[in-house]
Amino acid sequence: MQKTLADSVVVLDFETTGLAPQYGDRAIEIGAVRLENGKIVERFQKLMNPGFRISRFIEGYTGITNEMLYGQPRCEEVMAEFSEFIDGSDIVAHNASFDKRFLDSELKRANRTYTGDCCCSLLVSRRVFQDSPNHKLQTLVSYAGVPKTGDFHRALADAEMTAHLWLSMIERISRQYKISGVFFDQMIELSKIDKLYTHRYLTSLAGTSEI
Repeated sequence: MQKTLADSVVVLDFETTGLAPQYGDRAIEIGAVRLENGKIVERFQKLMNPGFRISRFIEGYTGITNEMLYGQPRCEEVMAEFSEFIDGSDIVAHNASFDKRFLDSELKRANRTYTGDCCCSLLVSRRVFQDSPNHKLQTLVSYAGVPKTGDFHRALADAEMTAHLWLSMIERISRQYKISGVFFDQMIELSKIDKLYTHRYLTSLAGTSEI
């Protein structure tokens, strides 16, 4: 089976009514960008109506209002379309456990499935940018010097900034360890190892031995 390069993925972000789809929270916006060979080649962004009014807190947090959601397509309609956008791709998200819960929940409601792998850019950033004050997206965008492409907590802007952060981490690994091609499964593995062993793991990928 051919391995996928880490710079050719779909990076996504959800804005939602809350934290827990298992307790009835729904998606209200999906944003995603497709990376091919380290370049953004396609974008996807849709608001969606969850079927109930969202709280004032969520309105203030995301900037998405009930008025903006009125008349938007239902979640199931948007997610059926999005399932075609991500078909055959691996995905990346910042704090991916959150986004993956909503992706799985909303795809199930839309009677769609997804078979790709998922990697968390937040977990990878804890290994690659260990000196960052914290590993929130907003902090890392400033720390890593990647472009701020829009307002935080809007799905497409967050997805684009996550994509730039992801590419920044790949570039840093490639440059520091002289690895010509970083694969997606290697980034997944990196996200899972103890951060104390980051250097050892990346050195092993470069085919060299530690001194």
